[in-house]
Amino acid sequence: MDPSFFTMGMWSIGAGAIGAAAVALLLANTDIFLSKPQEAALEYLEDIDLKTLEKEPRTFKAKELWEKNGAVIMAVRRPGCFLCREEAADLSSLKPKLDELGVPLYAVVKEQVRTEVRDFQPYFKGEIFLDEQKKFYGPQRRKMMFMGFVRLGVWYNFFRAWSGGFSGNLEGEGFILGGVFVVGPGKQGILLEHREKEFGDKVNPDSVLEAARRIKPQTSASEKK
Repeated sequence: MDPSFFTMGMWSIGAGAIGAAAVALLLANTDIFLSKPQEAALEYLEDIDLKTLEKEPRTFKAKELWEKNGAVIMAVRRPGCFLCREEAADLSSLKPKLDELGVPLYAVVKEQVRTEVRDFQPYFKGEIFLDEQKKFYGPQRRKMMFMGFVRLGVWYNFFRAWSGGFSGNLEGEGFILGGVFVVGPGKQGILLEHREKEFGDKVNPDSVLEAARRIKPQTSASEKK
């Protein structure tokens, strides 16, 4: 066999492999293969069972969180994740203004692993509850697996959080994507629904505050008279 022919064949295979890898990398950095979120209906959120994190937990319907004054709720992907801690700190920076509006700030987690929730608390200034059925991560639960680590946006988010002084660990489930909701009281509905599309895709705090300002607190029957 002519050595030059063999060399040319190997070069062609190598070039083809590099080309295929380049195309795969390009596609991974588009939204083509990302699972599309399904918007949550108010009735869906209202019926979610949540638990308090006390020694003797209380189970209650999620609508209790917003039925009087509305609420801002973060569905945390993983409490130990430094990207989630960064977003929690951003939301917590809004708390003085949310307090002025009378709008509470809450978070839900999908599991309770060792001290992860307690270690998350310094970054998040609201109450935290357990969503064992992971319904705040639905109705269509979405995951980002290892494709996330070839997305340039994710690496940018890593650098942003790291340069901001945030750190974390690898404890717990971190592939089911989270989000942030602003829900009005009563039947006012969902005023903002941000679904994380990739690791570190955090909500815009200004959008959260704008939605919170649209909340109309419920007035009791005695106040109406």
